[in-house]
Amino acid sequence: MDLINVTRMVAGYTMGMESSGREWLVVVVKGTFCLPQSDGNVQLHAEQLPLIMADTFTGEPGFSAPVYEVDFAPSKPRCDILLLGSAYAPEGRPTARVPVGLRVGNWKKTFAVVGNRYWDSGVTGVRATPAEPFLIQPFSYDVAFGGVDTHHDDPAKHVAFMRNPIGQGFHKHLKKEWVDGTPLPHTEELNHSVDTPDGDYAPMAFGPIGRGWASRLPYAGTYDQNWIDNTFPFLPTDFNEAYYQAAPLDQQVAYPNGGEEVVLVNLTPEGRLSFKLPAIEVPVVFFRKKEERHETQAVLDTIVIEPDKGVFSLTWRASLPLKKNMFEIPQVLAGRMSRAWWRARESSKTYYPSLAHLAKANKSEVDKETL
Repeated sequence: MDLINVTRMVAGYTMGMESSGREWLVVVVKGTFCLPQSDGNVQLHAEQLPLIMADTFTGEPGFSAPVYEVDFAPSKPRCDILLLGSAYAPEGRPTARVPVGLRVGNWKKTFAVVGNRYWDSGVTGVRATPAEPFLIQPFSYDVAFGGVDTHHDDPAKHVAFMRNPIGQGFHKHLKKEWVDGTPLPHTEELNHSVDTPDGDYAPMAFGPIGRGWASRLPYAGTYDQNWIDNTFPFLPTDFNEAYYQAAPLDQQVAYPNGGEEVVLVNLTPEGRLSFKLPAIEVPVVFFRKKEERHETQAVLDTIVIEPDKGVFSLTWRASLPLKKNMFEIPQVLAGRMSRAWWRARESSKTYYPSLAHLAKANKSEVDKETL
């Protein structure tokens, strides 16, 4: 299949499949933008980041926080809002606790980022040491509340905090030698501080969540003997497309239209940064054989903001259900072509965007005849 991409961004395609077994052709377009100065205009970055071909992590896969999830999700019913970054102490003055916030349009999320602190077993029980001041504190689910407790001699009593099994601060068994000196999380809810190792706290971060974590796994469906006997290799009938959402539920919104204001608080050295999402239309045309075509608009379903790198990326997705397989779609166009291109296509002629391109083509033909 030929994918014509004229968006000035990167594009690719993949195959998706419904629970029924029907196949879909999925086209993905991703743009990388410069994070502007406050209230500045958004511009495409000179270097467009490539599409992510496989999930990436901060460390060993499955034992560390997800960083980027593969860009080729077959579908996303809603838009993921994600941010990878650090908390900055206001006005460059070291502080032990910094509130951070992110707003996109009418949606917002806030939490606190805290300096180094540790569990300490005393006469009155386990308590947290005072937090150490910081200037810049990176955060992710690696340092949010969670983790696994595997200290007990009996493996049957090992426990994982499945809302965030790769975090820190969680302990089910409070034996002094297992708890003392271990780190607390660097993030917590604004009005619900972490003060007991075996408590039930919301892991706080802006990044993607793991595919096997408690809040996401139920959408994957049921893979039991009945599925093996009657459905394999297709998805189970109770599979939910919400599984493809990389962001936690409280970071999923309706597809943005563009123009929404984005506000970052204490996520950059400036303290507050604001800009507007670019309003970009991404038309996608699927050409079938016999000159049939299907025209649609790709939807913006993933926003990834990286303040420490000075960039953010937007990902649009469009899909088409197939009658048989992808070979019925010989060509796909992502972006807008000129009327001259469409006239050339309809008349089965070769399109040349300029006289220079035409002259170069003619020269190539003459060279071939000379040889």
